[in-house]
Amino acid sequence: MTVYELCERDVVNVTTGQNLGKVDDISFEPETASITGVILYGRLKLFGLLGREEDRVFPWEAVRRFGADTILVETP
Repeated sequence: MTVYELCERDVVNVTTGQNLGKVDDISFEPETASITGVILYGRLKLFGLLGREEDRVFPWEAVRRFGADTILVETP
């Protein structure tokens, strides 16, 4: 899987079934080149004029499964 393919997938909360959005970025450990989390940018408020909501970062341990179109994450 490439980073582009990863960013094309929707993130779904396993507990609630809520679609949280698409992956916008990933975080990784530079020394080991291992992925440490996925990042979803906050939604724009009033077309961006009022800024955006807080970004959501899901640690790699919260990722439960990769599907054909989705990534399932477990949130507290």
